[in-house]
Amino acid sequence: MVVTPANNADAAQMETARNIYQGCLALGLDALLDDRDERPGVKFKDADLIGVPFRIVVGKKLASGLVELAERKDQEIHRRARGDAAAAVAARLK
Repeated sequence: MVVTPANNADAAQMETARNIYQGCLALGLDALLDDRDERPGVKFKDADLIGVPFRIVVGKKLASGLVELAERKDQEIHRRARGDAAAAVAARLK
């Protein structure tokens, strides 16, 4: 899985992305933090190209306390509370 901040210049998005990434590692998930200085679409495309099954996107919805969880196999996007994102991926993997 990959955690992707949509805007690297947004300190709240970066901090939340790092916290979610650390939460994933703590749960034993194989996770990446895509903190490259690229547009979100480039990051999403690259994740799809390498076959990442789950993507957590920290973007504009963070103002409401939400992040987006995208599952590659069905292309559905689910909104989750930022504190529940890592656990939601772990639950889907079981």
